[in-house]
Amino acid sequence: MAYFFLRPSLTSCFVLMFLLFAASSNSSKVVDVSTICKETDNPSLCSNILNSKPGGAKGADLITLAQYTIDIVRGNLTNTISLIKTLIAKSGKDPTAKAHYEECLVHFSEEEGALGDINHTHELLMEGDYFGVKTSASAVIADMEYCISGEDPEDPIYPDKSKLPQYAHSIEQVVSIILVIPNYLMQK
Repeated sequence: MAYFFLRPSLTSCFVLMFLLFAASSNSSKVVDVSTICKETDNPSLCSNILNSKPGGAKGADLITLAQYTIDIVRGNLTNTISLIKTLIAKSGKDPTAKAHYEECLVHFSEEEGALGDINHTHELLMEGDYFGVKTSASAVIADMEYCISGEDPEDPIYPDKSKLPQYAHSIEQVVSIILVIPNYLMQK
């Protein structure tokens, strides 16, 4: 049986070549913030968010901007869940309101709703599945729409006078940033 051993200096050369190849194939992409933001629902909000990221105005890499935006959505969803729990507690004598907010809690939850979808979006980003990022971020919007407008177009929309529809709309505008970034990540 023959054994082949590389000399240490030759092994070091191979390791260095591998690391250089890996670094060049995973190099970060930088796109101007204004280019991204002009494709979103609210370019001004997008610009404020992405430029508030340290290094964002100078062209932070797309992965970093996507992670930052996902973290903002995660925080906003967590705050919205707190609002929904408060609305449930305050709607004790109104069974229609209570049922609506309990349904919304499911649609915003980590287990079955938007918070779980944004966490999955982050996982897909880290795996480099940029098409999956778009799909999962779209699910965040769908979950919120199910709360605000109902799952069935035939169902009457709950006349919600709370801040919940405003919160959902604001989150949707931030998610629109996440929907644009993968377009640039998928470009080779």
